[in-house]
Amino acid sequence: MRQRLRYFSVLVVLMLTACATVPAPTVPARLGLKLAPAALGQAITLQQHLTVERNGRIDELDAALEVDADHLEMVGLAFGQRVLSLHYDGKELKTWRHALLPAQVRAEDVLEDLQLTMWPLDSIVQALPAGWKIEDDGLHRTLYLDEVVVLKIHYSGLPRWSGTVKLENLRYKYSLTIQSVLVES
Repeated sequence: MRQRLRYFSVLVVLMLTACATVPAPTVPARLGLKLAPAALGQAITLQQHLTVERNGRIDELDAALEVDADHLEMVGLAFGQRVLSLHYDGKELKTWRHALLPAQVRAEDVLEDLQLTMWPLDSIVQALPAGWKIEDDGLHRTLYLDEVVVLKIHYSGLPRWSGTVKLENLRYKYSLTIQSVLVES
């Protein structure tokens, strides 16, 4: 009897240990979209106000964005101080970030959200990896991973970079509102 009890105890411990070491399901990496600046199809300069909502917290950022055939430049400001800079030439993404900028704000994610909202559908479709799909009806875009909606984008009008754009990331549970004004050159 004692040997059976010991055997049962060892079996329970092994089962509990196995349960404890099973890795929790993780959210897969982001799409990894990095389209050439020239794929936008034209040069633009914008002043933007970005509002990010996540877990009941709202953060705001002002930005200056410039895109031409050769590069994308973005400078983000909070309280009048530069907190983020991006330079992307279609091959390499160079960034600078203020030490107090939250770690969740990643330059790669900022670039991806910009490109998903602004670049032409054809450019995005050509760059999508297997399992990803995007639909566009003019004022709405929906991004899918394995037929599950992961991102919704709503535009207030056309062209896409004028007015207000609302991006809802269902996968990472945040929303981004981008209010843009075209700067005339």
